[in-house]
This record gives sequence, structure tokens and C-alpha cells, in this order.
Amino acid sequence: MITGHLRCADRGVLSLSGPDSRGFLQGLISNDVNRLSPHHSLFAALLTPQGKYLFDFVLYDDGLRILLDAQRSGLDDLKRRLMMYRLRSKCEIEDLSESYEVHLACGDDLPERFGLGATRGNAKPFEGGVIAVDPRLAELGLRAVLPKRSSAFAALDSLDAVEFMRHRMVLGVAEGEPELVPQKSLLLESNFEELAGVDFKKGCFVGQELTARTKYRGLVRKRILPIRLDGPAPEGGTPILDGQREVGEIRAVAGDRGLALMRLDRLALDAPLPALQAARSEVRVDMPPWLNL
Repeated sequence: MITGHLRCADRGVLSLSGPDSRGFLQGLISNDVNRLSPHHSLFAALLTPQGKYLFDFVLYDDGLRILLDAQRSGLDDLKRRLMMYRLRSKCEIEDLSESYEVHLACGDDLPERFGLGATRGNAKPFEGGVIAVDPRLAELGLRAVLPKRSSAFAALDSLDAVEFMRHRMVLGVAEGEPELVPQKSLLLESNFEELAGVDFKKGCFVGQELTARTKYRGLVRKRILPIRLDGPAPEGGTPILDGQREVGEIRAVAGDRGLALMRLDRLALDAPLPALQAARSEVRVDMPPWLNL
């Protein structure tokens, strides 16, 4: 595992407060908001009514309100959509990105050092905000939403954003655009079930019908998978070829690693995966150990 700390300039923070906040979110997002507490964070998504991806985010309960950590470039649109759904719910939605920031911290001993344990989603109030083991995979490290200019991680070396992105891609976890495509990506193709980002027992949410049908009819034919590259880094959208046959598409690259949407029917998953080609680079799929296909 990499070690260090990163202030995430590409993440923003929304807060939801008021007596209807939980019920409002419960009918909208892919995970069960009833499981959110000051000691447990959640990963979730907001979908279109047709079941296509719009936004993914991490949720925290700081004891006073729900904090939502999401990609900064889409934050205004996410807030606008939440406001559109709010109607008469007693729920105030506020952008806190000018006063709070998202931190990432990695290191084998950090969960214990910060009193969290190694279970994904473990959380607690911390330094005027909240800190949690990443609710997707514990191997991604810690996340925290803290007041701006917090020095809580000053003792840790700085991490480069690309270095952390590469670490995340080695683990096979997609996040935001361009890795997940709004109005197009499906949650189960994007591994949300394995990453604890969707709950099929919670009841209805926006886009639930297609998501459930995809699961129970066994219609997941593609998956976001981590790849290893040997050669010049291909651009996002570059097709991955097995000879003349297209078997996938590059979504994003960080150094010699990346993420791709791969067709499962073109991969012999019970045998060593072949070398593939994307533009002038050789591509090999690294099946993550947490993904059991």
C-alpha cells in the first residue's frame, strides 16, 4: 500500500440537514440510508429514472447533519438535482466546499492509529468533521471531511493526486467521470454491489427497477476492470482489441495502470488472460481479488 496524505482539490462537500433528510435520501439513492451513522459511512449513487449512473459519492453522519463527499466538477449539478427532488421535504441542502475539504490518507497502520479498525465504512467524529475507513474497500485507506486548513494529517508525507489515482486503479475501483459515464454506465457493470454501493433490500430508489432486473436476470455482460499497460498511455475511449475483435474500452489511465470496461464474454475468466492491444500499448487485465466473477 502507498503511504501518505492528500487534500482532494477535485472533491467537494454538500450537507443535508433537517428532519426529513434521511427519508428524502432514502427514496433517491442506491444505498440504505438507515445504515448511516456517526460510526458508519456509506458509498452510494444517484441514478436516472431509467437506471443509468449520474453521480457517486460517500456519505457521513457528523451527528448534526449528513455530509456528502462528491466529485467537485459535478457538485453544482448534483445539488441542483437534489433540490429538484426535494419538493416540500424539510431538508436544507448546502454547499460547504468553501469551508470543508476532503482528505485521503493511506498507510497500513492508519486505521488502528486513528482508532477505526480495519473494517470498511467504520467512522467517527474527528477534528470538527468526520473520518472513516473508505466504505468501498478498506485498502483504499481513510477518508475525512474536515474544516479547511486542518492540520490533522500534518505528520504524514504528502501524496500526489496521480499517485493515489494509480493506487485506486490498481485496486480496480472506478470513481466519477470519465471512469463512470453519466446517462450511460450501469451500477452493476461498475461493481457497485461488490463495493457496497447498492442495497437490494432497502426498497425503492430512483433507477431501482433496471438495477434489480440486471441483477436478478443475470444481465451483467461487462465490468470495469483494472488493466496494466506496456507502451504509450492510450486516451480514454480507446478500444481494446483481441486481434481484430473489440473486447473493451479504456476509461482512464494513470501511469502504467488504468481502468477499462471489458466484455466478459470475450474474456476466458477460468484461464490466464491474454495480452490485448489498445492503440500502441499492450494491455493485460488484472482481475481484482475482491471481484468474484
